[in-house]
Amino acid sequence: MRVSLPAGIAIGLAALFSVFHLVLGVASLATVTEVGPVLTCMALYAAASGVAVFLPGRPLPVWAACFSLATALVMPVIAAPVVDLTDKNDSTTWWVAAVGTLMVVLVVRGRRAFAWAGVVFVTLFVVVWAGPGAFGDLGLVGNLTWVAVATGFAVAMDRATRTTQEFLRAEQETADWQAAQDAHVFERQFRLSQTTRMALPMLERVIERDGDLTDDERSECLHLEQAIRDEIRGRSLLSDDVRDEVMRLRRRGATVQLHDDGGLDDLEVDDLRRVHAEIADALRRARDADNVIVRTVAEGSDAAVTIVGLRLDTAASESAALGAGLDDDEDEDDSVVLWTEIPRRAAV
Repeated sequence: MRVSLPAGIAIGLAALFSVFHLVLGVASLATVTEVGPVLTCMALYAAASGVAVFLPGRPLPVWAACFSLATALVMPVIAAPVVDLTDKNDSTTWWVAAVGTLMVVLVVRGRRAFAWAGVVFVTLFVVVWAGPGAFGDLGLVGNLTWVAVATGFAVAMDRATRTTQEFLRAEQETADWQAAQDAHVFERQFRLSQTTRMALPMLERVIERDGDLTDDERSECLHLEQAIRDEIRGRSLLSDDVRDEVMRLRRRGATVQLHDDGGLDDLEVDDLRRVHAEIADALRRARDADNVIVRTVAEGSDAAVTIVGLRLDTAASESAALGAGLDDDEDEDDSVVLWTEIPRRAAV
């Protein structure tokens, strides 16, 4: 966002003043000693003004600023020799004010150094050419004043623009922070409600029986504790069907490990639902497995989730499920009862 005048108003005013100086140039043709230099100055001024006023972009391109500055340097040199200083017709020195107007346009277009170089040159040139008295008579004071006012205005506008951008950036950072806080609150409330929904019935039973639970109920408590851990460690792998199948395997005596290492966040909703459905289907087929490991695959791979089901003869710990502690002469392929890779994108 930029703080600026409406473009139409600024362009219209600049074009109006430029045309006015050209009208004065036409009026001076009857009083100058030679018409050719004046027409040349008018053509240069019209071209430079057209480029400076209508060329898009801010700041003005360097080549356009150089062209405008060159015009300001050339016009006094060409037009001054054909002006009769004894003639009090103000239109003969139209080029003095024209250069000032062109330099004001450069200031507004973000080329203040070029503008001040041009207005200082025309001021020194006219004072040397017409004498110190020309400083007030030929409009040099007006040139310097308008360029100074335009410079102050441009500096103030730039400062206002920077301040506005800082406020916008602070507002965006505040909105991002608030969104992050809201997301944390929502996630915490969701997890609490999910945990409450899962554990509340068993907790009420524990209170009712004063902690005197049967062996099956104690096993169910362990299963619930593992399910709560799943909500933390395997959150993107879970759906209602997946939760049901995981609980079924655990109640049968199998060890199920869910590891969300990232990689599913970029999936579309339809793809994520398909992945969940295939995970649930794979868990249904893992009826003979003693240890089931479900792990996400990092982004960049064609697979989204890898599921491994192992049949073990010893106690199923996580290291044993990954293959550690097996005898060298044991055929590991005989222990693998399920190996499934779920693709990230559905096959066309």
